[in-house]
Amino acid sequence: MPARDILLALAVVLIWGVNFVVIKLGVDEVPPLLLGALRFLAAAFPAILLFRRPRLPLAAFLAYGLTISVGQFAFLFSAIHVGMPSGLASLVLQSQAFFTLIFAAWWLGEAWRPSQVLGLLLAGAGLALIGSAHGLTMPLAGFLLTVAAASMWAAGNIATRVVSRLAPAGEAVDMQAFVVWSCLVPPLPFLLLSWWLEGGEAIRAALAGFSLQSAFSVAYLAWMATLVGYGLWSRLLARHPANLVAPFSLLVPLVGLSAGWIAFGEGLLPVHFAGGALLMAGLAVNLFGTRLLARLRGAA
Repeated sequence: MPARDILLALAVVLIWGVNFVVIKLGVDEVPPLLLGALRFLAAAFPAILLFRRPRLPLAAFLAYGLTISVGQFAFLFSAIHVGMPSGLASLVLQSQAFFTLIFAAWWLGEAWRPSQVLGLLLAGAGLALIGSAHGLTMPLAGFLLTVAAASMWAAGNIATRVVSRLAPAGEAVDMQAFVVWSCLVPPLPFLLLSWWLEGGEAIRAALAGFSLQSAFSVAYLAWMATLVGYGLWSRLLARHPANLVAPFSLLVPLVGLSAGWIAFGEGLLPVHFAGGALLMAGLAVNLFGTRLLARLRGAA
């Protein structure tokens, strides 16, 4: 991967790491499913006036919008709403990198290298350790909802890889435009889910008491986390294999945990440190294991 794309991936890491603190600020005042609807409404308008709609089938927009947008954030916002600490959510959510490896092998036929299998095993052990601490600093429901969010993010990663192959012959997909136009998909499902699960009274009360904190949360989630973050992320996935791009997201917890500690005083138990270390070790093995083995064999 070129140095420029590595820097873009690290910029996404910073944006998404801070994102979890902003989500917690948002769900403190706005019901989580309503927050999802407002996020994607703000991301879609007026941005769609600045980007031409990519020449892709409707199914491409629906697949991306319903997985990486509705599925991921319905689960994630709900997890933080029921008490999942923002820093731990940033850590557990990065299991999407390993769901992506599984889905890419299953649906796209992308082969696994031995280092990726080892990385997957290390990450799985890390998640098991973190999950074993439920009830101490996090509710079990929050943990499970965050894992569900990770699986939906991974499904969206695969949809992104497929989208890049659906453009007319000789025409590249403008992934920034694709992300913008895909933001038209989530608002209606989110609003329907909010009305059904959160109720009309909760919606009216949240909108009537809409504060500067709520406005900041919606703006950051819409413009930074969605338009900038996912725009860059989708470009990277269009240029490189999913199993190379996805592991960078495991660096997000370094920012997310630090931001959660600074903003809310969130701390970790020893079991969380151990689980997080295994997750990060999985990333290191996945990124550098094959190259290191090749050098060792060359030296031998």
